[in-house]
Amino acid sequence: MSEHSWMPSSPCGDRCIPRSAESIRRIGVVVRAASALFAIGLVPLLILIGLFWPRVRSGAAIIGARVLLAAVGIGLRVEDLRSDREASRTRNGSLVVAGHVSWTDILVLTAIRPARFVARGDLVEWPVLGLLARSMKVIPIDRGRLRALPGTVDQVSATLRDGGSVIVFPEGTTWCGLAYGSFRPAMFQAAIDTETWVQPVRLRYVDSFRDRTTTSTCFVGDETIGRSIGRIFRLRGIVAEVALVAPQAPGHDRRDLARRCEDSVRADDVHDRRLHPINERVDIDPKATFTRR
Repeated sequence: MSEHSWMPSSPCGDRCIPRSAESIRRIGVVVRAASALFAIGLVPLLILIGLFWPRVRSGAAIIGARVLLAAVGIGLRVEDLRSDREASRTRNGSLVVAGHVSWTDILVLTAIRPARFVARGDLVEWPVLGLLARSMKVIPIDRGRLRALPGTVDQVSATLRDGGSVIVFPEGTTWCGLAYGSFRPAMFQAAIDTETWVQPVRLRYVDSFRDRTTTSTCFVGDETIGRSIGRIFRLRGIVAEVALVAPQAPGHDRRDLARRCEDSVRADDVHDRRLHPINERVDIDPKATFTRR
């Protein structure tokens, strides 16, 4: 994969993964694996239900994601901090943005509100998540091909224009959860072009035994998806905490929109600069890559 100035990168690696996380016994891992296989087997059925009864499609996706999340062993806690008026602004479609820690983020966010995802192109080939990704019609992004970026933004715009919702991880890559990267502005152009409100989401994983943010679920460094799944299956007491905060108006400047959403998502976070450096905000010349509608 070729690199360029836009290429997202993270300094997080194996050292970010705690060695003393609470774990379950082998029999528990077997039970979780069996539960996950059962949940995966339900996905085609849920897809068929969605095809024949579109009105229950969203509910079917939520059920599938929650069953898989439970099989993985991650609890879910959701807090809606929006007023009724704020919530109504994203009821008929929105660009949803969140920080990116792990492949489990997809399960967590789908368990709350199903939407299309912008995700790495090889996601459909992954075990467990591949089938879910195909059923959700993931919008693939090739981070190594800068020229393909405008086409991805156009696909996001088309979905938003049709009244759908799209989930984007603007950091462009995963971080450990105690350190994080800046929100890249590129994908926010789709919200501006379609005059769509943006829904920022605060997402963190908590070790319920220590009552603090944990990096146990992070998918960083050279770890393979198989090793990550096996490691996360053994964790105990992990809860995904999600907070829905006030939506942001699209405005006219994607840099400003990205900054507002990042500030909203990171309002309660304290980045330890001794742990990792903070990436500089990087943008692309809009005249070279985007055409205003």
